[in-house]
Amino acid sequence: MKKFYTIISLTIFVAAFSMCNKAEVFSDSGYDERLSGGAATVFNATSHALSNAIDGLNDRDARVHELGDQTFSQTFVAPPSPIFTGLGPIFNNVSCVNCHRNDGEGIPTTGFSNSGLLVRLSLPGTDANGGPVAVPGFGLQLQDQAVAGAQPEVNISITYIDSSVTYPDGTIVTLIKPTYNIQNPYTALPSNCMFSPRLAPPLVGMGLLEIIPESTILSFVDAGDKNGDGITGKANYVYDEYTQKTELGRFGLKANTSTLLLQVATAYQQDMGVTSYVQKSESAEGQSQMSVVHGDVQPELVDSLLNYVTFYVKTLAVPARRNVTDADVKQGATLFNQVNCSGCHRPTIQTGFDQTLAQINNQRIHPYTDLLLHDMGPGLADNRPDFLATGSEWRTKALWGIGLLDVANGTPYFLHDGRARTFEEAILWHGGEAQKSKTQFMQLSSTQRNQILKFLQSL
Repeated sequence: MKKFYTIISLTIFVAAFSMCNKAEVFSDSGYDERLSGGAATVFNATSHALSNAIDGLNDRDARVHELGDQTFSQTFVAPPSPIFTGLGPIFNNVSCVNCHRNDGEGIPTTGFSNSGLLVRLSLPGTDANGGPVAVPGFGLQLQDQAVAGAQPEVNISITYIDSSVTYPDGTIVTLIKPTYNIQNPYTALPSNCMFSPRLAPPLVGMGLLEIIPESTILSFVDAGDKNGDGITGKANYVYDEYTQKTELGRFGLKANTSTLLLQVATAYQQDMGVTSYVQKSESAEGQSQMSVVHGDVQPELVDSLLNYVTFYVKTLAVPARRNVTDADVKQGATLFNQVNCSGCHRPTIQTGFDQTLAQINNQRIHPYTDLLLHDMGPGLADNRPDFLATGSEWRTKALWGIGLLDVANGTPYFLHDGRARTFEEAILWHGGEAQKSKTQFMQLSSTQRNQILKFLQSL
């Protein structure tokens, strides 16, 4: 059962990381580099590190955050249950928290209540709005579970093959490459389907990322690689089904969603089969599984609850960095920049303004992302385009909080499908625009490589 916090204003600054405290705003000359989220930072390195509200919320906002927290944890059930009804008829999981453990990442398994991996699919080409083409009878996402009387669209299993990477100094690291086996489709799948596994990501700081000015993100694009570092970057522009506008993509592993509202609503619809005022159609619309839906109330998720969960995600604080004065961590930060990991994982960005939430306005944050798409090479390619994202492009992952995934989630997993079990494995999978940085990382001494890894652990 996920915890429920009572949000209070704290006025006493306590340095111990086991407590949650308000992050003070510092002048440039005395800025505390631990403040990854600016004033939206929380000092907490426990199993709840990723699950704290931004400090300073007024009474109303604190209550909305709490209600969103409760709904985020709520298990949905099949009709005709009188409360939290509407699950299915096909789905991937039964609650938000089952995929995002302690508001963190998922587990790369499928078909179980604790799984956090799903598979997107589409046909070659683009739809009328420039997005991926839905597969008749399946849509854009495979649902591998179903309520009584319905049949899962497919069963999905994963197998792994080992491969070795050898450093110039002779050190050998074993990587695991996943293969996804799509079995027992309820009806025949077209032979030209394209599949893309996606692991549920951590949720901290998403409200901050949403208000980074579009002009700031576009300023990170280096079309034509004018500085010669091998990194270009590209913005994804996507069609928002709710606003019916083409907007800058910020969320999703291919930056294929523009707002938190649509991200949350689509997760309810696709992952749980729960409709809302934003996503009004059942994920099984037009399929034989719809025969088990008898006069279901639409939308199934009350408007206020969707808004509460969206606000909850928007107001999750970013955990503070740790061990920032450690000599190895400081040297690791220097080396991180030296091998140009920061060319994509940008350390510092300024947020814009949100009229409804002063705590995230005009904050100097350290998300370690540029929110752009980058070609990551054939090793990580899913070969499935998504709006302007090609089959080998992924959005730069925000690294804040990454060093606490082991504490908050247990065994951590990295990259878009969780194939990397360590920071080192994740780095060694990088290619494409990151190939030069990976090569430089591999050429470092063992001590220097470990310093970079220790730096990442501090984030």
